[in-house]
Amino acid sequence: MIPAQFEYLAPTTVDDAVRALTEAGEDAKVIAGGQSLLPVLRLRMAAPTVLVDLGRISALRGVRDEGDAVVIGSMTTHHEVLRDPLVADHARLLAEATATVADPQVRHRGTFGGSLAHADPAGDLLAPALALDAELVVRGMDGSRTVPAAEFFADFFTTALRPNEILVEVRVPKHTGWHARYEKFNRVAQAWSIVAVAATVRTEGGTIAEARVGLTNMASVPMRAHAVESALVGQPATAEVVRSAAQHAADGTSPTADGNADVEYRRHLARVLTGRAITTAVAG
Repeated sequence: MIPAQFEYLAPTTVDDAVRALTEAGEDAKVIAGGQSLLPVLRLRMAAPTVLVDLGRISALRGVRDEGDAVVIGSMTTHHEVLRDPLVADHARLLAEATATVADPQVRHRGTFGGSLAHADPAGDLLAPALALDAELVVRGMDGSRTVPAAEFFADFFTTALRPNEILVEVRVPKHTGWHARYEKFNRVAQAWSIVAVAATVRTEGGTIAEARVGLTNMASVPMRAHAVESALVGQPATAEVVRSAAQHAADGTSPTADGNADVEYRRHLARVLTGRAITTAVAG
């Protein structure tokens, strides 16, 4: 199908992009890599009157070191995130999850910030961002503000972004020396997660000193498996401890039933994938 008619704008600065969104009002849409928005436009599930393309804003691209955090520009592609040495050294969980996103073609066009702002509960980067306590920096007409990942995702495809705000960058606290694993269950024909688990742990002398576990597609927003984390911290990194902790993975979740899985099957997947993710992470 052919999208409905719209006005196309391609600003070259963040301020110009914010101004364009403000002037266009609620009928405007932002396009980043376009891997999620373009199919929606073609199906006419959305019909914005103005499309603001962020692709020419070079300030939104790249990964940099800022002391205790790795900062990733919102327009940095998945491919760039996956290959960046700072991400590999200090945010390994992001690299693990990014490697599972769609296919190489999509990873070369899709963007890190676009995926987070799209807020698809089956998207693979939301739970890792939550598990790593990332902070999302957004810019509007009133300036910049920082939103913790735990407050950014509000509901299905809904975030804390206001209509005239754009996501500028994501600040990820360094998890240097942490081990990580992203375990994902999906149909072969497509890459969206039916359920996935993002796990990162820090061990000291065979004991689990810290643990972060995020769940993908177990609610309308990504979730932290706090019960699993509590069961792991301070315990020896043994198969028995991991297996016992993983049984709490579905605690407090609210998965939906659809053509891919019913509620109980998703809860079962959460427990199994959590055990696998933590076992692999602990092994280093």
